[in-house]
Amino acid sequence: MIFLIIAVVVLVLSLAISFLIVHSFKNPPQKHCKTPQEEGIEFEELSIPTKNNKNLYGWWIANEKEAPTIILMHGWGRNVGRLMPYIKNLHGKGFNLLAFDSRNHGSSDTDDFSSMVKFAEDISASIDFIEKKPIVKKGSTFMIGLSIGGAASIYAASTDKRIKKIITIGAPSNPADVMALHIRKKHIPQPIIWLAFEFLQYKIGKRFTEIAAAKNISKTNAKVLLIHGKVDKVVPFSQGELLLDAAKPEQAELWEIKGKGHSNCHYEPEFWNRVLEFLKR
Repeated sequence: MIFLIIAVVVLVLSLAISFLIVHSFKNPPQKHCKTPQEEGIEFEELSIPTKNNKNLYGWWIANEKEAPTIILMHGWGRNVGRLMPYIKNLHGKGFNLLAFDSRNHGSSDTDDFSSMVKFAEDISASIDFIEKKPIVKKGSTFMIGLSIGGAASIYAASTDKRIKKIITIGAPSNPADVMALHIRKKHIPQPIIWLAFEFLQYKIGKRFTEIAAAKNISKTNAKVLLIHGKVDKVVPFSQGELLLDAAKPEQAELWEIKGKGHSNCHYEPEFWNRVLEFLKR
């Protein structure tokens, strides 16, 4: 009887802790507080249809003539406002620019639980939308993705061949590796982490190994520039190395930025020159 009571208590506690772990990865939608107009950049607000009859909020900055389009993809829990440094530095450089909030982020519609799969679906939906514009050079979409947005860009490109170039900044090779790293810091037992991950994968509808960027980078036709801060404490630099190792020969290059972490690589003096050189190569 005592053994049964202990087993029930352990099970209840495990489920409760697993629920808290899963809940901790939910992103509270936070709207942007600044727009391109405040930087003197003309833009159009978009409502982009995506999966499940939902709509994405986005910013469209058109080039003067037909050109490739750079889609800017924020990271987990972020929004289009995080992409303002990229808009400022890439505006007027010969590209159309699109930044949007993924579902459950910023000003876009909510849609149950957010995931890297939904990020990738939203990327393809945004390409479908913008390719109807006459100013867009069709089949020439470039991605710049921050953190999980970079990993989702690679996952999207594994099936969407319209994506020709990808730049990632601090992208994880496998989201499960990064989540487990931060959960273990709280000294949570491995069986409970496993239980939480099983539930998350059930909610997402796919295994983490199936959607991992390292699993999918070689399936893309895109050239990839992996940018990673050497002292990144959110997504360790080793994740960038794993992505490079998983790529096809000469498909990807890894730029290690010494002294930079997860969210400040764009302050590197050569950052924008290196990014534009890759995009225009």
